[in-house]
Amino acid sequence: MIKRTHRLCCLLALLPISGLLCAAETAPLCFDTSDLGDPADTIPEIEPWRVITLEPDYAGLWVVASELDGDGQVEIVSAENCNVGDVHYTSAAVAQKLDGTVLWRWGDPDAGRKKLHHDVACQIHDWDGDGKNEVVVCTKGSLVELDGATGEERRRLPIPEEATDCLVFCNLSGGERPTDVLVKTRYGQIWAYDHAGKLLWTVDNPGGYRTAHQPRPIDLDGDGRDEVMAGYALLNPDGSVRWVFKSAKVDLARGHLDCCRVVRRGATPQDFRLVLTCCGANNVALVDGAGQTLWEVSGHHFESANVGRIVPDRPGLQILVDIDHQPRGQSPLWLLDEKGNHLGQIVTDYSRQHRLLDWTGDGIDEILVAYSRGIYNHQGERIATFAMNGPASTLLIGDMTGDGVPDAALVTSQAVCIYRNESGQKPGPPVPLGSGPNVTLY
Repeated sequence: MIKRTHRLCCLLALLPISGLLCAAETAPLCFDTSDLGDPADTIPEIEPWRVITLEPDYAGLWVVASELDGDGQVEIVSAENCNVGDVHYTSAAVAQKLDGTVLWRWGDPDAGRKKLHHDVACQIHDWDGDGKNEVVVCTKGSLVELDGATGEERRRLPIPEEATDCLVFCNLSGGERPTDVLVKTRYGQIWAYDHAGKLLWTVDNPGGYRTAHQPRPIDLDGDGRDEVMAGYALLNPDGSVRWVFKSAKVDLARGHLDCCRVVRRGATPQDFRLVLTCCGANNVALVDGAGQTLWEVSGHHFESANVGRIVPDRPGLQILVDIDHQPRGQSPLWLLDEKGNHLGQIVTDYSRQHRLLDWTGDGIDEILVAYSRGIYNHQGERIATFAMNGPASTLLIGDMTGDGVPDAALVTSQAVCIYRNESGQKPGPPVPLGSGPNVTLY
């Protein structure tokens, strides 16, 4: 059951604190709750709209979703991965329809593993712009484009053998749509290719630091070409270093960038706000698009960040971030505002996989946690549970039902359970059908 230990929300006498020493290092202002073990019987359960039993041989815990065969409905693609000395590549994939029917299989189901501890290089994208999605994977030494409807190999482009850790589509050339692609080693080097497989550039240890888990493309200056947050370095579209994040509080060489998310967009790079989490260095920071550090909070292993509006009577947007590498039952989620004030904390059995979604239709995001299958409100209280046997491993957000409203999908080693967002609103601009491009665990 949930135990409320602290609630001082919106004290008018407490002024926001900004700068390198911020209020996140104090007690939470709005809520401090704990939700451990099984939920109370009084918490309502939400039954799944669809349960897709995963194909037992080719499927893995990595899941992406989109329309593949022209029927106007979402298909599910799951993938296995091979790991040899921390070099990862996609070894098998399978596409399934909502009724569980197998659309196609690809790869070697005996080569890899189903479990996750990293992104898997398997994405869905209309790479050639013909209005039909392809499934693109990085396998050993190759970037492989599969026909979305049939799974047949359309192209196999050579890439360095270890450049298979991750796959990101971006627009480096200034075209009408993202047709360029980034691949990388685990922590050292990134390569950029165009649609034809021509190498555009490569960078090793960008800015003198390790790479991020997934490079983040962002058009910061509005010229139609993406800059790339490659790690602690922001790269220009040509791969040159634009700026490098500097910390006044931690030694960045102790780790790498876990996650970069856009908090706010603006007319100029200085108007942008980016949140960064620093693995090993135990830090979370907000910077502008010119690389100026606005605030930092150190001392915890912050991992994944989501951005949205969770606490309705606080100004601006909020940042939800988990603190990983904790014992089971001591896994916190922190809520920070744009000034770095610590608004809230929820401790669950395991908080690593989380998302934000307006589940109640009031325009305010709820907090969703995969392992606990819980939906939490702006006071840190569980308001509903996704019905499922046991915990989930990962969590996807996207329009899975075709009504334009973002839904939730929980993934286990046996199944993908889709939960229809009955009260949600259609966002503007519209969300894509499925989980969208460049899916990541971070």
